[in-house]
Amino acid sequence: MKAVCLLSGGMDSSTLAYVAKDMGYDIIALHFTYGQLTEAKERACAKTIARMLDAVEFVEIALEHFKAIGASSLTDPEIPVGEYTGEPDAMPATYVPFRNANLLAIATSLAEARRAEAIFIGVQTADYPGYPDCRPEFIEAFQRVIDLGTAADPRITLMTPFVRMTKAEILSVGLALGVPYEETWSCYQNNDRACGICSSCHYRLHAFRVAGVPDPIEYEE
Repeated sequence: MKAVCLLSGGMDSSTLAYVAKDMGYDIIALHFTYGQLTEAKERACAKTIARMLDAVEFVEIALEHFKAIGASSLTDPEIPVGEYTGEPDAMPATYVPFRNANLLAIATSLAEARRAEAIFIGVQTADYPGYPDCRPEFIEAFQRVIDLGTAADPRITLMTPFVRMTKAEILSVGLALGVPYEETWSCYQNNDRACGICSSCHYRLHAFRVAGVPDPIEYEE
């Protein structure tokens, strides 16, 4: 069995790739760069995780249009990433407009071309309720798009086992599978030491506190 795994280099996607490997899939790692602030660090982490999983292929695709479109603190340096406040946002500044639809469309093309049976994407809504393209309803709709828009044989199944899980629950899965979290990156702002204050750092640190184990990456003082 073969699976296209969207691998950003972060906690969730890395854990999910290990889940796919544990399920018996050969991994085709798909990594995207789109002008995000931590592009270099994410690429390095994704390549390391792919190598450790003995991925049969590592595909990197640059999506320059996201930077041109802007409207996200991840792609527009004029928009601050900001600190985690605990207050729910109607639309987080880190939301990249319709990003997951773009990523999944390319992943579907790759899966069909490589005759892969599945696409794994680590979307989850528990920690990021303001991201509309992480909702279960969106995933269900995109599965319908895949079914209607491809001639895939075998059928391509969109796999999102983390969609209703928190990062703490995902971490517990990863720890059981031996995911090397020292080789992953979550910070939205920094490429060297994680900032510790953005929303992504907050949820990562909280997950490790819940698990009762130290986070193996370095943070700013």
